[in-house]
Amino acid sequence: MPTRVERMAKKDEFKSEVKDLEEEAVQEGRGGPEEHVTSSTPVQDSADARSVEDLQNSLASRAEEVQGLQDKYLRLAAEFENYKKLTLRDQREHVRFANERLLKELLPVIDNLERAIRSGTEHPAAGGLIQGVELTLKQALETLARFGLQPMDCVGKPFDPAWHQAVTKVESGTQPENTVIEEFQRGYMLHDRVLRAAMVSVAGSSSSCDAGEAAAGRAPDADSSETSDGTSQ
Repeated sequence: MPTRVERMAKKDEFKSEVKDLEEEAVQEGRGGPEEHVTSSTPVQDSADARSVEDLQNSLASRAEEVQGLQDKYLRLAAEFENYKKLTLRDQREHVRFANERLLKELLPVIDNLERAIRSGTEHPAAGGLIQGVELTLKQALETLARFGLQPMDCVGKPFDPAWHQAVTKVESGTQPENTVIEEFQRGYMLHDRVLRAAMVSVAGSSSSCDAGEAAAGRAPDADSSETSDGTSQ
């Protein structure tokens, strides 16, 4: 018959086994839901993959949009810079040639002073007056030069239709053909722009001069072939 001590030992052993079983059950109860939560199904994996793909596509679309806006900004910046340069250039040109009309209106005054000097050289008694006109002309040209007006030097230079206006063509044995041999009215430059072309006489060969004279001679005949009321005779 088991003693009391043996019965107490078995009782403690039984309690220990029960306690171990309870702890094991508790651990299994805790681990079960966690494993259930962390575990994933194929459906969930597919949904997560689609979500990541959508985010990547959205990010790529935003990056492309940002790049397009950046390119547009660079183009606008370049166009604005060109606009500023053109505006500044137009402003400088306007300032340089702001007096163009006034200077052109003053050229006949300069022409008259030069004509007065040439005419006065034929009258020695007007020497003092001519000297005064020469000083006036010199001062006027110096003043106008400060605003960019410069006279052309044409005699002896090749004829250039951009600078010269040919009035006559004269045969010359000393100058090459198409060379300016005489200046009837002086031309002027305003900075790098022709303000007024010079009226000149140009050297030509005998054949070209004869052709010019023949053309000039035919012009009156054509006019005389009409009556005063404009009808042909």
